[in-house]
Amino acid sequence: MSDILIVYYSRSGATAQLARLIARGVEEITGMRARLRQVPPVAPVTEAAAPPEPEAGAPYVSRDDLRECAGLILGSPTRFGNMAAPLKYFLDSTGAEWASGSLVGKPAAVFTSTGTQHGGQESTLLSMQLPLLHHGMLVVGIPFTERGLNGTREGGTPYGASHVAGMGGDLPISEVERDLARALGRRVADIARRLGASP
Repeated sequence: MSDILIVYYSRSGATAQLARLIARGVEEITGMRARLRQVPPVAPVTEAAAPPEPEAGAPYVSRDDLRECAGLILGSPTRFGNMAAPLKYFLDSTGAEWASGSLVGKPAAVFTSTGTQHGGQESTLLSMQLPLLHHGMLVVGIPFTERGLNGTREGGTPYGASHVAGMGGDLPISEVERDLARALGRRVADIARRLGASP
């Protein structure tokens, strides 16, 4: 089995739900397995530290997770049209992986959740792709052959999976958003499987 690493930060739970749907899509591809990991929150003061293991949800991501993965999918809620600080902090700490080239040539994708339809989904997704390109990864989106992408009135973009959670975070993930999240997981896993089969 080859692992697709799904790394996310989630504050209200919507991004974590998307991560689990993407994981389901990954595991629809024979020989592929999803490895869910989260990043710890960051504190505005340096004295505060996260516990070594989160109280709930997936374990925190480690350097071994990055080295061992066949592909990487990043998720974050939107913060003013950009990824949340905890995910950016994690990415900023991957200099050793950049220097060693451990992620070069692996497929990668991104996903997000916003409070409103125009809350910066696409700019957030694009901002998360930039570090992946610097790592030499092969950025994967959602093609318009996915029927839901052509008619969605909720989340879902060609740049990655997304969800409109509502200002209070009370909107459930729609059927179209679910389908597109699973499609993204399948796509990354399928490409990783094909690349792994190459001589």
